[in-house]
Amino acid sequence: MDVSEDRRAKRQRFQEAGEAAYGADPGFEGRRTVADLLAAEDPDAEPAAVLALAGRLTALRDHGNSLFLDLRDATGRIQVFVQKKAVGPERFALFRDNLDLGDFLAATGEFRRTKKGEPTLFASGLRLLTKSMKAPPKEHFGLADVEARLRERHVDLAANRDSYRRFVDRSRIVSALRTMLERQDFMEVETPMLHAVAGGAAARPFITHHNKLDLDLYLRIAPELFLKRLLVGGYERVYEIGRSFRNEGLSPGHNPEFTMLEAYWAYARAEQWMQFTELMIRTLARESAVRGGPAGAGGEAGGDDSAADATREAGGTDGGEVGVLHWNGHVIDTGPAFARASYGELVQRHAGVDLHDEAAVTAACRQHGIETAGLSSAKLVDELFGACVEPHLVQPTYVVDFPIEHSPLAKARPDDPRLAERFELFMGCMEVANGFSELNDPDDQLARFEAQVAAKDPELPAQVDHDYVDALRYGMPPAAGIGIGIDRLVMLLTGSPTIRDVILFPLLRPLDRSGERGGELPAAPTAGDA
Repeated sequence: MDVSEDRRAKRQRFQEAGEAAYGADPGFEGRRTVADLLAAEDPDAEPAAVLALAGRLTALRDHGNSLFLDLRDATGRIQVFVQKKAVGPERFALFRDNLDLGDFLAATGEFRRTKKGEPTLFASGLRLLTKSMKAPPKEHFGLADVEARLRERHVDLAANRDSYRRFVDRSRIVSALRTMLERQDFMEVETPMLHAVAGGAAARPFITHHNKLDLDLYLRIAPELFLKRLLVGGYERVYEIGRSFRNEGLSPGHNPEFTMLEAYWAYARAEQWMQFTELMIRTLARESAVRGGPAGAGGEAGGDDSAADATREAGGTDGGEVGVLHWNGHVIDTGPAFARASYGELVQRHAGVDLHDEAAVTAACRQHGIETAGLSSAKLVDELFGACVEPHLVQPTYVVDFPIEHSPLAKARPDDPRLAERFELFMGCMEVANGFSELNDPDDQLARFEAQVAAKDPELPAQVDHDYVDALRYGMPPAAGIGIGIDRLVMLLTGSPTIRDVILFPLLRPLDRSGERGGELPAAPTAGDA
């Protein structure tokens, strides 16, 4: 009999016995979590504590007149001991014969130790909460089939505690970033996802249509231009954490739908953001190393992670140094002051050309297999930087002194108008953050927008954002802004090799009608993929 048919028959037997397989009322009060129970109750106490638990059934061992069950909730795993004499022969037989792994149960009883010393709930009551109709995967789902793990993330999370913990870590990283910003009086805001002009970054946009207004619109490629309007309106420190969309290729370090933190700071310059960003990242890395995760995630009460728990209590992760990240074969030390290097000097050192020598840049691009047709000189230099320089930027490094033509929204350096007052932070051969002192001269901004449109580059705006220029005419205070790629930062802090490992539900090509998969996933990254 097919497994699903077998489970359907078991569900029917539960229902015939009066057990609601999907009842609205769990049927018990005072439920405790596993972590709370293990932290607060003594299994050796007399009299024993009587309490209620609920969770997913992950193991079942039948000893004839007794059952040992493992229940797992969001905080950990605990053993439940069920005796025929404690719950009655009919109820015992119903559960023994019809339970399946994946079912959700509620159990009440005394919290005591078994003869082998394991803290255990000795059940006097047992209820079915949800009947699982599909068998869970064996062992660690997804390790042998990455695409299945991504397509069925819900199963991956239920069966693979590494994946489960990774997304707990992600949540806590984002929460910690919010806390650090709000302690500096930054206010969180929300800006539109649908834009009339695709601006704020160089990228191909996704296009959609608003039926009621009969407008073609773009999914935002960056929230920048709306956030800076808020500076015009009088707010001095604002930030947003949210999705942005860029209709570009997939790679281990790129996903068209991604999460970005953007923040703007009135009366600040790029240098202040460099200092604060370094502090934020070092703090996150230090907490990750000390606790085994950004906020102590990594182990679970009553689970199979006692060794990891002991390591965290001792103040490290498998003997690692505090603030040292291990990612994709790299050892990244966030403890020392972050290095700084000039964009032009890096191109000269690693590509062997002067970025102002257009002929030499074009020749170097061809030498490295970079397509040159139709690309501006600035774009060719940027492609060369990605191919030749980025693979060397393993340790935290601020790249500074970008050519002004690469930075249409940034102020020029007062001492050298050819260069932008801008930085990009690289770690693990990936760009993690981009920031600059903001251009607030409306006439200069208009001229730069017009030059972008005239270039007819598909990755640049096809029209001038006159509304934004008009906002600048009301006056924007001197300010600096930053964008931090949350997904890439989480990759580094959790040791995850690809961006899809840190996105809960990454977009995949649909399966065809025969069930065949829709395409190969990108391989794990090498240094040059970033």
